[in-house]
Amino acid sequence: MKKLFLSTVAIIAIAVSVNAQSIALGVKAGAIGTKIDGQSFESGYKLSYQAGAFAELDLLGKIGVQPELLFSQTSSSYSVGLPGVPAVSTDVKLNYLSIPILLRYNFAKLFTLNLGPQYGILLNNNSDLQSNGQNAFKSGNVSGVVGLQVHFSSLRAYGRYVVGLSDISNVSSAGNWKSQQLELGVGIKLL
Repeated sequence: MKKLFLSTVAIIAIAVSVNAQSIALGVKAGAIGTKIDGQSFESGYKLSYQAGAFAELDLLGKIGVQPELLFSQTSSSYSVGLPGVPAVSTDVKLNYLSIPILLRYNFAKLFTLNLGPQYGILLNNNSDLQSNGQNAFKSGNVSGVVGLQVHFSSLRAYGRYVVGLSDISNVSSAGNWKSQQLELGVGIKLL
């Protein structure tokens, strides 16, 4: 999966560098509502944050590519309990280096639709939920992203939904754990 993702990124980067009509670079930051679907995780979204950089590469009029490099934090709570014993809740914070490669479609003067894959590299992979010290989370996460971005000169405001496509559980008996995120944020075009 990683090789396919990296190959896709390399092909897009080469195509973009050859065909780019205009390039913009900037920084962005925002709030994330995250939940992890899986056995023993609390339902509902928990507030986290993200920050990083983006590029906007217009290729064919209204169509372009928007690669990003983001530090993202995922928060959730995990409850473990035995019959007759109250459950103990543990907060989980996972730090990811998220790399979305998004297709841009500028469907109106101020609005852009974003759609594409995202790969997240877990930075704090020593987070464990098991008493035996086993790493509970896989080192990578593949997601799908859909969102809307509004342009006001150099200012960008965005909203996105990110759905985990891969199981992030590294514990064989835990079932599938998949993440979901709602993102709201702002960006500033610097160049």
